[in-house]
Amino acid sequence: MENLKELVKAFYAECLTVGGTEHLTERLNQLLADDFESRNAAETKSKAILIAQINGFWKLMPDMKWEIQDMVQEGNKVVVRSLFSATPRGNFMGMELDGTKSFQTMAMDMHTLENGQIQTVYHIEEWTTAIAQLKK
Repeated sequence: MENLKELVKAFYAECLTVGGTEHLTERLNQLLADDFESRNAAETKSKAILIAQINGFWKLMPDMKWEIQDMVQEGNKVVVRSLFSATPRGNFMGMELDGTKSFQTMAMDMHTLENGQIQTVYHIEEWTTAIAQLKK
């Protein structure tokens, strides 16, 4: 069985963590399949939409960091539990923030990989925890 964890680790270290690569869009294009989908309970995002969102996050949260805590591979699926943190500066989740408040919260993601790229990711982030920390 092929070890797909390294590809997923690169997504977190190089793309979700700010400063992981000098060429963010190019790296995301390499890691994500052309017909990639990011799915949660509310919506499905295309590759182009996710790339634009991550680029926006890098600007809004210039210290954003994602740290993998657990990673399990079963066949072509890789499940990740991660902690992520940031200090937003600007409009974030309906709050106008000046970069003086930070958050740390958890995410669970299930990635499906095909042909050396991430095909889909199902994800859940604890945004309510982040918002509560930013409102203190």
